[in-house]
Parts: sequence; structure tokens; C-alpha cells
Amino acid sequence: MSPRALAKRRLRGFALSTLALCIALPQPAAAEVRCGWLVHPTPGNLWLKDDRGDWLISTQGGPYAEGVERLPEPTPGQFVKSNGDYGYSCACVQGAFDAKTTSVTRIDAARALPLSVCYRNDKLPRP
Repeated sequence: MSPRALAKRRLRGFALSTLALCIALPQPAAAEVRCGWLVHPTPGNLWLKDDRGDWLISTQGGPYAEGVERLPEPTPGQFVKSNGDYGYSCACVQGAFDAKTTSVTRIDAARALPLSVCYRNDKLPRP
């Protein structure tokens, strides 16, 4: 299989996985679903890094998205430690996103994904 055909196959697989997740999550009005790297580098600091940018979820001692407790706990084998017990994983987050402030204002639901889903997506920058 050519590299181009393999890339198309991987992108199609990612799109189908994302579609399945969108169907599986409850869909409140005006909610968006974004998938990418869920980055937790230090205590209290969280963001989602997707193909459109970094979406701030919380800052230490600062504001945080309503529903932040709905974020998935790190799954053994699907979490990369990069700073002690802190690091990153792959997830989809459903909620409200503010494009002006590039922040997540509300989390309605979230689901952990295998790291391989994010690693295979060529449009996602590395965490």
C-alpha cells in the first residue's frame, strides 16, 4: 500500500472513530465535540489541543470550565507522563467553546480515546 493510500485510510479511520463518538455522546443544544490531546502538564493546568488550536480548560488558581470534573481519569497505558505524574492523553470533549478566548467554558461530556487515535491524526500537532 502506498504511503498516500495508507494516510487516506488512517484519516478515514479517525473520521469514523470521531463520528462514532459524536453519536455515542449525548448532544445538548449548541454543544461542540472536539477531539485531540488532553494536556495536563502541571497541577491545575489543563487544555485540549486539537487541529484548530489550544483550548484552555483550567489554570492553576484561575478560572476553569464548568463541568471539568467530567474529564476522564488517566487510563493506564493511554497516558504519557512528561512531568512526574502529569502529562497528556487523547480524548474528545463535548461542550461549549469560546473562539474569542480560545477556552472551554462548559464540559457536558468527555471520553478518553486510545493514544493511537491522536498519533494517527496528521492534523494534530504533537503535545
